[in-house]
Amino acid sequence: MKVIGIDIGTTSICGVVADADSGQILKSVTLPNNSFITTDKDYERIQDAEIIMESVYKLLDELDVDNADAIGFSGQMHGIVYTDSKGDAVSPLYIWQDARANLEYKEGKSYAEYLGCFAGYGLATDFYNSENGLVPENAEYLCTIADYAVMKLCCNNVPVCHITNAASLGCFDVEKNSFRIDNSRLPMVETNFVSCGKYKGIPVSVALGDNQASFIGSVRNTSDALLNVGTGAQISWLSVFPVNVDSVETRPFDGKRYLAAGCSLCGGRAYAMLEKFCREIAVTAGADIESYYPFLDKMLFNKTESTVLGDCRFCGTRINPSIRGSYSALSENNFTPADFAYATLDGMANELYDMYSAADKKASGLVCSGNGIRKNGALRRIVSAKFGCEIKIPFYEEEAAYGAALSATVASGISADIDTACSKIKYKDE
Repeated sequence: MKVIGIDIGTTSICGVVADADSGQILKSVTLPNNSFITTDKDYERIQDAEIIMESVYKLLDELDVDNADAIGFSGQMHGIVYTDSKGDAVSPLYIWQDARANLEYKEGKSYAEYLGCFAGYGLATDFYNSENGLVPENAEYLCTIADYAVMKLCCNNVPVCHITNAASLGCFDVEKNSFRIDNSRLPMVETNFVSCGKYKGIPVSVALGDNQASFIGSVRNTSDALLNVGTGAQISWLSVFPVNVDSVETRPFDGKRYLAAGCSLCGGRAYAMLEKFCREIAVTAGADIESYYPFLDKMLFNKTESTVLGDCRFCGTRINPSIRGSYSALSENNFTPADFAYATLDGMANELYDMYSAADKKASGLVCSGNGIRKNGALRRIVSAKFGCEIKIPFYEEEAAYGAALSATVASGISADIDTACSKIKYKDE
């Protein structure tokens, strides 16, 4: 049996066809997400939901949807799109990077702080919009972009939001699996992996948050942790109890277990900033260089330490958006490109390790996903040494889309449960 998984990311949209019996990915297609809308507001990050849907339909056609047995979705978390009574989008998609809720509201607090939420989370964005008359008059609901895609495919009028996405909107009680605030625009909340309807007669599963979908598509052993490095970065692990650590967020998973997540807002972006900095110097000097990454790789090939200390919180943190990164302990001897490169990677790893160790965790196994670590051997070495264990790299790179496909096997009854679905995951060098 064949299942399709689609992940709607911030910069790309990925779709896979997986064999439900073997777990093998039979086909993979990735399209750029060219839906960003130009704005004159520094804090605003918005995308066009209809352009995204055009890519979704194109992917389904390229993945031969007519021969699929189930369809699953994942997508960028936290962001919201407003929909009307017919299920059509009546606003842009306000993505997770939107910072309007960091603006000052009253009593010396930002909109996010006043609501008890984080900027970029959907309900904080909605609170700002509501207080400033920006919610469309015909808006009936709000939901994530993946929820919107499922609703459109199934021709539904009301969005259904899995707990993995619902919690990402903020103001959500993960133990009761319900929102803590009253808001008439909230979507329906679903705890289980279920079908929301059909597209061309094929069951479409409720969409998952990309963090949980990536975990499902990467981690075979439930005692392992997942370290993902992309534009941002996060360390995630399963827990049967909520994790009470300031820097760690407890997220829903399957209604029985929680997914603890320590998130770095900068993550792989820190290394990209370094690459851009070095490339600009080289171009200014007259070099014709499209990418400086190969030169950084060469610098770090045999480098195992540096006395430069890198703090890569250049984009702040969820708790303290105003904090900024730094490099310290500089001397005449270590003021070198290689040391700065190593310190950047070490700083990226340190932020995640500090979150993990603050929860009194010790990794029994570490699965690493995302291009930010898949393509960076030096970062893998640093992470392995810091966490004190060997790392595993999933055989398939499309972790979130693959996780969406695996969840669809549960929703459609092909797999008995999510752990059974995940038992088919393979790692490189196995």
